[in-house]
Amino acid sequence: MACRISELVLDCREPEVLARFWCEVLDFVVLGREDDGSMEIGPREGFGGAQPTIFLSRQDEPEKGKSRLHIDVNATDRDQDAELERLLALGARPADIGQTGEESWHVLTDPEGNEFCLLKSRLKPL
Repeated sequence: MACRISELVLDCREPEVLARFWCEVLDFVVLGREDDGSMEIGPREGFGGAQPTIFLSRQDEPEKGKSRLHIDVNATDRDQDAELERLLALGARPADIGQTGEESWHVLTDPEGNEFCLLKSRLKPL
């Protein structure tokens, strides 16, 4: 037997803001809300499907320093350049982490500064 990643947890100050952003990026929906403002987002099928959900855990002061984990995304219905434009229009920002300019991916941040990468290859939608 092996494990599967079922949920990613992201500490954040404004779960609503990140939920809107990541729901648009990933075509997710809000699956649940907690009394403290934390939220779970995921595919329309809900928790336990082919894709992990993301739990946006409300924290007044997220841990300082660079996160040791980041998300990589791939476009499913357009090329990388078109997807980059879409992500920037949603509120992503380019991040400089010392790239050479020769990389096949783009490093971006979400509205709270969490780094993620847009990879070049297009994947089939689930």
